[in-house]
Amino acid sequence: MGPDLLRPDHTPTGGMPLSKRRAARKSRNLTVIALAALTAGIAAPSVARVQLRDVPGSIASAPVAVAELPAEAVSEVAMITAAATGKHLGFDTHSYPGDRAMRKWKEAAPYEWVGYYLPSPCHEDESWVGTRQRLVEMGWGLAVIYVGQQTWDGVPAPPLSQAKRKLARGERACHKGLLTAGRGEAEAEDAIATTAAEEFPEGTVIFLDVEYMNRTSPAMRAYARAWTRAVLADGRYRPGVYVHSHNATPIYEIVRAEYEAAGLNEEPPIWVAGGARYAPGKRPQAAGHAFAAVWQGLLDVTQTWGGVRLPIDVNVAAVPSPSSHAYALSPEYALGD
Repeated sequence: MGPDLLRPDHTPTGGMPLSKRRAARKSRNLTVIALAALTAGIAAPSVARVQLRDVPGSIASAPVAVAELPAEAVSEVAMITAAATGKHLGFDTHSYPGDRAMRKWKEAAPYEWVGYYLPSPCHEDESWVGTRQRLVEMGWGLAVIYVGQQTWDGVPAPPLSQAKRKLARGERACHKGLLTAGRGEAEAEDAIATTAAEEFPEGTVIFLDVEYMNRTSPAMRAYARAWTRAVLADGRYRPGVYVHSHNATPIYEIVRAEYEAAGLNEEPPIWVAGGARYAPGKRPQAAGHAFAAVWQGLLDVTQTWGGVRLPIDVNVAAVPSPSSHAYALSPEYALGD
């Protein structure tokens, strides 16, 4: 995880320990932030995020702040606190299953959220386009996914010229030869524009899908770094990464460094795939990475709920809607100094 948001204890002469005063301020701020996120829908161009491990203790140690709120507000604070510390099941599947299937699964399945695939270079399917509002109205949480360029280890590639012709026509193209920093920046702009076209609010997390690699190549490092940097520079959305456990640490380090360079004291959202220790009752960090906010532990399974059979991947997340801006904090409530 990243550095703690509160500095080591220091006691000024004749006063309360500085760490305790900061903790009290942090508790009050978290209470206000949690309420505001639910009732007003905070959506800031630049965001700071409280580390999930800090949320329960901060809310629990804020009795004065909570007592000042009406009963309805206390309930909402409790709800977002539980949401931010739980184990929330979700699934993803290549193509949109249809409204009827999604309604049936919302009623019968144990899943709270679903992966939302944007049209992207290596995911041409557009079946999810235009479904955001309907899914939200059904009660689904969402995880926005953008499948960018890949190394495609061991997979023969067609001539690069074909992909370049598609780009020249203004189309998206998928090819291992396009795995460059320049394409990373260009495809960040595409991800931002597509997310905005789907009417996701500012502050939404976009997960860059990075598939399994034998090694984390210099080309992928450059691409992921440029993609992350460009999303942060634009400021409307927050970059996250879906990455296999085998490659998770180096990719996390790249993304974390870009967050720090942008002046954001927060953990980037990392969605880890793979791992033999998966179970629905476990938290994402059980994937073997303390920075995991989401864990995809079961791949390519078929399940039936409400009489509807779907091929899916099964995930668990720390929050019930991994891309939701409701878990982002406004800069005025940043809990640094």
